[in-house]
Formats: sequence, C-alpha cells, structure tokens
Amino acid sequence: MLELIALAIAGVAGLGGYVKARQFVRHRLRFVDAARHRAAPLVSGSVAALIAAPIVWLLPVVGAGTAVLLGVGVGVGVHRGARDIARGELPPL
Repeated sequence: MLELIALAIAGVAGLGGYVKARQFVRHRLRFVDAARHRAAPLVSGSVAALIAAPIVWLLPVVGAGTAVLLGVGVGVGVHRGARDIARGELPPL
C-alpha cells in the first residue's frame, strides 16, 4: 500500500511539474529569448531535480525517482511551452 502512495506522489509531482512549467513558459516567458533556447529544458529540468533531491531525501515515502520524474516533467513542460510559443499557440493577454 505504501508503494502505491509513493507511486501516486511521483506521478503527481511529474504531471504537476509539466503543467506548471508549460504554463509558466507560455504566460510569463513568452517574450524571453532564453526560454526558446535549445538547452533551456535540460537546464530547467536538472535544476528542478537538484532542488527536489534534498526534499525527497528527507521524506520517508518517496525516493530519488520522484525527484528525477519531477525534473523530467519540468523539462518536457519547458520544451512544450517553447514549442507553443514558436507555433503561436498562446493564450490571449
């Protein structure tokens, strides 16, 4: 049962990181050229995973996979948000 809770937490962390990063890039960083740089998803995902690593180390239920999944979610969200900017698929101001 504890493994299922840990899996759910990891899934929510990954999905939440994806959604929030994509929204942030689409809404706040639409005019920032660095957000569309090819290394932006890698850098943002790595930073998110490094920030989450000490936090998940302290929690007994989740493990390092949760931090990695959060980093992947953030990186993919930044990539998809930058792609939305390039395609012009933006919400109205």
